Amino acid sequence: MTRLERIRQITDGSRCFARACFWSSLIVTLASLPSGGWAAPKRESGKALEIYFVDVEGGQSTLFVTAQGESLLVDTGWPDSNGRDADRIMAAAKLAGIKQLDFVLLTHYHMDHAGGITELAAQIPIRTVIDHGQNREPQAAATEKVWEDYQKLLGKEKFKRIVAKPGERLPVKGIETKVVSSDGALIDKPFSEGVEDNPACKSSERYPADHTENARSLGVLFTFEGLRILDLGDLTSDMEMKLVCPQNKLGKIDIYIVSHHGTSSSNSPAFLDAIAPRVAVMDNGAAKGGAPASWDAVKNSPRLEDFWQLHYSDEGGAAHNAADPFIANLAGPDAGNYLKLTAWPDGNFEVFNSRSKQTKRYAPAH
Repeated sequence: MTRLERIRQITDGSRCFARACFWSSLIVTLASLPSGGWAAPKRESGKALEIYFVDVEGGQSTLFVTAQGESLLVDTGWPDSNGRDADRIMAAAKLAGIKQLDFVLLTHYHMDHAGGITELAAQIPIRTVIDHGQNREPQAAATEKVWEDYQKLLGKEKFKRIVAKPGERLPVKGIETKVVSSDGALIDKPFSEGVEDNPACKSSERYPADHTENARSLGVLFTFEGLRILDLGDLTSDMEMKLVCPQNKLGKIDIYIVSHHGTSSSNSPAFLDAIAPRVAVMDNGAAKGGAPASWDAVKNSPRLEDFWQLHYSDEGGAAHNAADPFIANLAGPDAGNYLKLTAWPDGNFEVFNSRSKQTKRYAPAH
């Protein structure tokens, strides 16, 4: 019997005095933590790219702050809930030490991605907004309302607006930002030379065309000193396959922001096998995202080292959730914990879990 098994036997027994149980439980917790790469956060402000994954309860809001001090917010979460999501974004902005948003990128006009922009704009100056153009789902009342509110905000605030097209580079200082997808169009050439046909395409599943705003998502490949970070919003599997078939136009990815919160209409196995991320971060909610099929596709991709989640997924259950140290918000009352990724020019990066106050470091890829 191992030491850990003996401790569990003691704490599971019918006789457990308070002090003994406390210390035994603490030892179990510490013994259960992954050992490799865990450390206190590094402190090298001003030299790194920082990415805050804000908990907006199954929507998306991801704040990038470059080493040159430029800020880019991808999506603004939900509206209402007493301004919950705008407040959480503002908390991340305060942690990052920024007082304005240089860019706000809306991947598409669904409420969980673009619904919070009006409330956010009332709290912090926004210099430039980036979107894919017209709302393509006018028949959906909630989505059309988000679009109409956005148009009113554009008219009122006079932001600079960029309607992004595939293949373009966005003017964010300190990080290369290439548009992969926008308004149903995709890049037509690989990002690197010498790409060969993808043999997995011949046997991969075929997916029906999606006609919602999801397939119109404005997706971006970020590159920081060789570290490649992919965020495709809610891009669906039919569009994913066009990015990797017949050729893999994206290449290998280091950090994958899991598409569509980990729902089953995105994250096809052939796509994950092609981009082969080292680390995945899923901005799911307890009751939204984290579908087992999607989770498996990410988890089983060939190079994956770790899978981070903003929430424990109720749908995933015990078999389809990461270990506790990799989850910002465990089952139970809403706590709004965030994840933070910090990357340095030498290729090292780390992920910090604000719930556990634990950080895991990653060496450059070889």
